[in-house]
Amino acid sequence: MKLVVLEPLGVEKETLLALAEEKLGDRAEITVYDTRETDITKMAERAAEADILVLANQPLPEEVVRECKNLKMISVAFTGVDHIPMKYCREKGILVCNCAGYSNTAVSELVFGMALNLYRYITECNEAVRKEKDKTGLIGMELAGKKFGVIGMGAIGTRTAELAKAFGCQVYGYNRSPRQIDGVTMTDMKTLLSECDIVSLHVPLTEETRGLIGEEKLSWMKPEAVLINTARGPVVDSAALAKALNENRIAGAAVDVFEMEPPVPADHPLLRAKNVTATPHVAFATREALYKRAGIVFENVIKFLEGNPQNVM
Repeated sequence: MKLVVLEPLGVEKETLLALAEEKLGDRAEITVYDTRETDITKMAERAAEADILVLANQPLPEEVVRECKNLKMISVAFTGVDHIPMKYCREKGILVCNCAGYSNTAVSELVFGMALNLYRYITECNEAVRKEKDKTGLIGMELAGKKFGVIGMGAIGTRTAELAKAFGCQVYGYNRSPRQIDGVTMTDMKTLLSECDIVSLHVPLTEETRGLIGEEKLSWMKPEAVLINTARGPVVDSAALAKALNENRIAGAAVDVFEMEPPVPADHPLLRAKNVTATPHVAFATREALYKRAGIVFENVIKFLEGNPQNVM
């Protein structure tokens, strides 16, 4: 069984190979590429002989998968699989598994780093000190007592809600399917958006969620509210959000994800909008999360080889 790791997984190659040997023993012949290849022909050459492919969030074109005549499984070192040609994989009986749960803590913690930065002007305070200025214009607000809304109450959304409760927020939640969570007031999206001071997005990217937050829903938010997106970039209409920010219809935004993977063009509307904290898709990327993710990748492979697959998408 040939297993090909198509791109770096954020763990040192030696550590990754040691983890693979610990999990798989001699059950697979493993090839690890420690550079990312974007040329389709070269990607196909890397993947062509694989029975099992491993990759993180690198887009995997259908043209590459078509060249993999032996491919039986793709173990995705990521939560979302919108970068995988799922329709083709299903047609060909190629199993796709993800790494659900590896970044619950990492993502939810960054949400509060972003919220605190928006509320306490940490970036601006740092700049003020370095320019020999004082706190003028930098008096912030507390999270405690604020209404904190979570859209998408999966594992990451639920963890975010727990942290919001720990900060003393009143927590509201919206989920497409009914859920009941202690200490969270579940409500409809319009109520959540119109009442909450902070709104954090935690939905997957699907045809239903693409453009979920656009002109209309932004109009439901309060002028003093802030929006945080650590989910997927296309869930939000960036142009509409930039317009709302520049027209002072909402107070601020923090975004970790865009329509493309970083580097993000300097003329992106959100990078030119007012009161935006931007990070280059790092919410999931902590040492702890990446090591945990690598373990899940190979556990997925073991379960597949044993005929009892897990994390199936």
